[in-house]
Parts: sequence; C-alpha cells; structure tokens
Amino acid sequence: MIIGGLQKLTLIDYPGYIATTVFTVGCNFRCPFCHNPELVHTTHNSQHLTFLEEEFFKLLRERQGKLEGVCVTGGEPTIQPDLPEFIRKIKNLSYKVKLDTNGARPDVLRLLYKEKLLDFVAMDIKSSLANYEKTANSKIDIERIRLSVELIKNSGIDYEFRTTVVPGLHKEDDLLKIGKWLDGSKKYVLQAFEDKGKILDPRLSKKTKGKKLDLEKIAKNIGKYFGKVEIRE
Repeated sequence: MIIGGLQKLTLIDYPGYIATTVFTVGCNFRCPFCHNPELVHTTHNSQHLTFLEEEFFKLLRERQGKLEGVCVTGGEPTIQPDLPEFIRKIKNLSYKVKLDTNGARPDVLRLLYKEKLLDFVAMDIKSSLANYEKTANSKIDIERIRLSVELIKNSGIDYEFRTTVVPGLHKEDDLLKIGKWLDGSKKYVLQAFEDKGKILDPRLSKKTKGKKLDLEKIAKNIGKYFGKVEIRE
C-alpha cells in the first residue's frame, strides 16, 4: 500500500468512533480545490512508504482496545491494487473500517462489499452530473459514478454522500440537481470550502474570491431528498 501519512487520532473522520486515519497516495481526479495536493501524485520514496505501512500496523496493534476504527482515505484508495488485502489486515485486528472514495471504481467497491470489509463508506459527489468532469478537472466515466452511488445506497452498510461546495465552481442549481439525483439517500453533507493556501490549483482563488453560497438555504431546499442533510465547516 502506498501510504502518504497517518493521523494517529481523530474524533471526526469516522462518525461515532475513536479512530485513526491513513492517507493513501495517488488519485485519478484532479479537483482544483483538493486540500491534499501532496497525495495526488505517486512520487514518494518507496522505502519511506514501506516504513509508514509498518508504522501504521504497529500503531493498530498497540492501540487495540483504545481505538475503534480506521478511516482509509487519500488520494483515492480504490486505485491501489492491494486495497482489499490492506483492509483485510485491518479487519483481522478487529477494527471497523470507513472508506473515503470518489466512486470512480465501482468494481472495487463491489468486491469490498462482497467480502464484508467495509463498515462505512463516504463518497465525494463532485457536482451535478452535467458539470462533473469540469469540476473534477478530469475525464470521467459518469456511468461508473452512477453505479457507485447505487451500490452504496443499496449496500446495507452505513454511508454518506458529501460535496465540497466551492463558490465560483458550484451554483445553487448544481446542488439542487445533486439532490434530485441522490433522492432517497440516507445522508448528504455540504462541506464548506476553505482556501487556506494549500490546494491543488492555486489559480482557483481568483474564481472563489468574494463569492459565497448560502449553505443553510441550500440545505433547506434539498432537505426533502435526504434522510438527513448536514453542514460541515
């Protein structure tokens, strides 16, 4: 597994559980607002990465009984060929596993569900279907995104869909269209974009400067489509 970093303790990444977060390296999207740009490209030293994986499993063994879950995030974890084996090793230590994904690999999701390796899935919804490629700055197979959404909704495993709302990239209409698309979903999270200077494409600042979207208003307008809508700052 190509690991770019660890957050040894988190109380927010895995709702309801004391967890640790492991960051995989490499992503197949190029979202300009990505706040982990150092994890997008696989250019890390392999010896260092091996050390990180060993450190990660040492941490899990040492904290059994104290930590409850592991959040596997990225980058995009599902592009890692050894992800199923990696999660099996985590599950063998009796941890719950939350996966963060962009939904581009429904084949991997299907396998992980089939092998009962997941306890929670959070899928990033980049935009309305019509603006998906533009927002993610990537060539995307939209049918794969649709399939991942349906797999997650019908998995019987806890989940949430979430969108990082970027003024200048998103309009209220995009969020309304997302609501109609995801109609009947359990939970949807609106994440407020913050430009703290460390994003994949610094030029985005020119598009977002001085622009705002009323997340409270949007949440109210799309609430009918979801079991719960949450705003996450």
